[in-house]
Amino acid sequence: MVKAFFVSLVWATALFSSDVITLYKSGGKKLFDTQMNNPSYWTNSLYNKDLRFGYFERAFSLLTCSKEKGVLELYTPDVQKRFFLKKRYGAFTGKNAGDKYTEGDLKTPIGIYTLVEKKKRVDPFYGPMAFVTSYPNLYDRIRGKNGDGIWVHGVPLSGTRDPFTKGCIAINNNDLIQLDQSINPSNTLLIIDSSLKQAVSPTTYSAILAGLYQWKYAWTYNDLEAYLSSYDPSFRRFDGMNFTQFKAYKERIFSKNEDKSILLDHLNIIPYPGEKRNLFWVTFNQLYVSDSHKFEGEKSLLVRLNPNQSISILTEE
Repeated sequence: MVKAFFVSLVWATALFSSDVITLYKSGGKKLFDTQMNNPSYWTNSLYNKDLRFGYFERAFSLLTCSKEKGVLELYTPDVQKRFFLKKRYGAFTGKNAGDKYTEGDLKTPIGIYTLVEKKKRVDPFYGPMAFVTSYPNLYDRIRGKNGDGIWVHGVPLSGTRDPFTKGCIAINNNDLIQLDQSINPSNTLLIIDSSLKQAVSPTTYSAILAGLYQWKYAWTYNDLEAYLSSYDPSFRRFDGMNFTQFKAYKERIFSKNEDKSILLDHLNIIPYPGEKRNLFWVTFNQLYVSDSHKFEGEKSLLVRLNPNQSISILTEE
C-alpha cells in the first residue's frame, strides 16, 4: 500500500512539474514513457527556450557560415543555453555556388559538421593554422558526395589571394587566432548554408521530440511494427544496410523479446541546412542495456518531419 501510494505521488508530481524530464531521466517507468510520446508534453519544456538554431540539451559553441553573405559568425551559449553573438568574421568560401558533391567542384559544402582536428602546422598559404571539418558527414556519404579536406583556415602569410577558395572557409589570420582562443574545437558545431534560415516553430520541435520518444517506446517495449514505422523506406544505415536488410536484422533481435532499458540524454535537434526545410540532424547519448547486449555512446539520426507530424528516419549512425 505504501508502495502504491508512493508511485501515485510520484506520478502526480510528474504531471504538474515543470522539470519532468529530469525526473524521468532519474529512473522513470513505462507510465512516464507514454506521456513523453505526446507533443503536448513538450510544450512547457520548450517555453522560453532559445530555438533559433535548434533544440539543445547539450551546450555547443556554434559557428554559422552564410555563403551568400560571406560571413562566419561565432555564437556561444550562456548558462541557460541561450546563444549570443560573440564575433562576426568576413569569410571567403568556394568559387562556385551551391552544395558540394564531388572533389574539385570548387564548392563549399552545405551541412552540419564538427571540427575534428586543429592543424598547428600548415602550408603558409593557409595562414597560421587550420581546423579540419568532418566533411563528408554521414548524410553526405549516403548521398554519394565525395572529396575531403574542407578546412576553416587563414589567408597567405605573404602575398595576396583570390577572393574565394577551392571549397574551404577562409578568414583573416588575426580573426583565426582570435577564434582559436574562443572555442574548444571538440565542443563546436559548424553550420554551413547558402543563406541562414529563419528559426522553426516550437511546435515543430514538440512533434519531433514526441516522434523520437515514440520510436524509443516501441524499441523498449518490443513493438516491432511501430518501431519500423519510424523508418523511411529509403533508409540507409551508416554501413550501407538498406531498409529491407535492416528490417530483417531487427526482426531477429525483437524475436528474443528481451527486457530493455534505453535512456537518451544530451539530445540535440538541428534543422538541416539546404533547400529541404523538413530535415533535422539529431544527436544524443544513448545507454542501451538488454540481457544480451549493452551499448553506451553517441548516436546520430537524420529525420524528416512529415505533414502528419510523424517522423521518418532516413539514416543513423
